[in-house]
Amino acid sequence: MTTKYVTISVKVPRKVKEELERAGVRPGKVAKEAITRKLAEVRLKKLEQRAEELRDVLEKVDVRRVVAHIREDRESR
Repeated sequence: MTTKYVTISVKVPRKVKEELERAGVRPGKVAKEAITRKLAEVRLKKLEQRAEELRDVLEKVDVRRVVAHIREDRESR
């Protein structure tokens, strides 16, 4: 049986860990939030790059021709 979670270890200076403990901050929660936030940034950047690639293609599309095809298709139903 495999689990859907994995362990990621992070080394930080002892003083940082001690200060987090004194502040009542849970390092695991902070790490999860930071990783999740970074992943969202990476995904967004990929989507922006893909949108830019598609923009070049879509700019070449004749909108009037697309509209004509849609009308033609609707009328044939």
